[in-house]
Amino acid sequence: MTEPRYRTIIEPHRVKVVEPIRMTTRAERETLLRDAGLNLFGLRSDDVMIDLLTDSGTAAMSAEQWAGIMRGDESYAGSPSFFRFEKAVKDIFGYRHVIPTHQGRAAERILFGCALRPGQVVPSNNHFDTTRANIEALGVEALDLVIAEGRRPASTHPFKGNLDLVQLEALLRARGREDVPLVMLTLTNNSGGGQPASLENIRGIAALCRRHAVPFYLDACRFAENAFFIKLREPGQADRPPIEIAREMLRLADGCTMSAKKDGLANTGGFIGTNDDALAQRMRNLSILTEGFPTYGGLAGRDLEAIAQGLYEVLDESYLTYRLRSTAYLGDGLRAAGVPIVEPPGGHAIYIDAGALLAHIPPAEYPGQALACEIYLAGGIRSCEIGSVMLGRVDAASGREQPAAMELVRLALPRRVYTQSHVDYVIEVITSVAARKDELRGVTIIEQPPALRHFTARFARR
Repeated sequence: MTEPRYRTIIEPHRVKVVEPIRMTTRAERETLLRDAGLNLFGLRSDDVMIDLLTDSGTAAMSAEQWAGIMRGDESYAGSPSFFRFEKAVKDIFGYRHVIPTHQGRAAERILFGCALRPGQVVPSNNHFDTTRANIEALGVEALDLVIAEGRRPASTHPFKGNLDLVQLEALLRARGREDVPLVMLTLTNNSGGGQPASLENIRGIAALCRRHAVPFYLDACRFAENAFFIKLREPGQADRPPIEIAREMLRLADGCTMSAKKDGLANTGGFIGTNDDALAQRMRNLSILTEGFPTYGGLAGRDLEAIAQGLYEVLDESYLTYRLRSTAYLGDGLRAAGVPIVEPPGGHAIYIDAGALLAHIPPAEYPGQALACEIYLAGGIRSCEIGSVMLGRVDAASGREQPAAMELVRLALPRRVYTQSHVDYVIEVITSVAARKDELRGVTIIEQPPALRHFTARFARR
């Protein structure tokens, strides 16, 4: 008898500990948001009812992870917790060298600091914010080569995170190994809507990189979600377990940076993986300078234990089914209400197409920021603008700001934290905001730092 597929999503876990949510009024939120300079990063988390700002470090850990935390050994050098962590990473990722870091952007900083030099270019499908900032801080160009469908929110292409192989080959032919020190691929493609790359595309990138003797690295922070999308969407992959797909996918690359705060199911931590012996030694030396001894890398032993356990739990098929179906449920609810989203739904988040919803607000007035603020005011829900605030560029010649390719608002779902009723509430609040979209007005930046401005900029209503 065929197993029936029921409509209701049930979490593949039980709740053991609960945390209270402070309920706020719109009047309170008006004051709180004004004091934060209309920047949702400036809010205290106690003043947020449903926090969808990020899925990074916000997961609820399992009983086995908490057991690992109690087992964590805090020796400065050679802790058994490190060796359990290293064994898990090598088993799944397959790289010869594993260097722990306190989070993903530290892994990026160390890799790029040892592998790049000014005047070079690093291509990717889409570099996310800290990746781009760490590359550009070294005088290197961060080049986005995502396929054309990846720039069209309404496109339903199953692998909109694919890197354009034709453009990549042209770049490698024109610039060569001296100017292209490495190629990166973000899994899943966060700034493009949480969209996956196909196994076929990853194989194609690996082949091109081998042909041109250019190292291939992954930004692997959502590797498990990408592997499960491959299982669900790519021909010939349906019968393979997620861990098998992940192992093949990861071993096609020469190394990776990883934020374990995503698909490590941990609250902090990351690592660099590489097969390059000489590079690994340089990175370990830099890690000692900035992160700590290479067997702890800025992490407590208990954090290494939590990551080692989480890397296996995240590849469990029951968990991944729940994860992707829960995200799609949010997307389905918004779509049914007429709210435009990036299609198809991603793995870790739903991205509202703020440019389409608020077509009367031009990019220079930041429709994504305006929408994110209104969603908070309407229901205490914190989200994240991924548009011209985060990804806009200033043209060096004219001094004018160039808008981002898409104006999005990301609703990132923390792993194993919220229930279906929480998601229903999010759908209801955003539906009410969309019903009065014509009333919304843009914002202007009144204060900003020179880099990564979305974290600390201050805004005013227009």
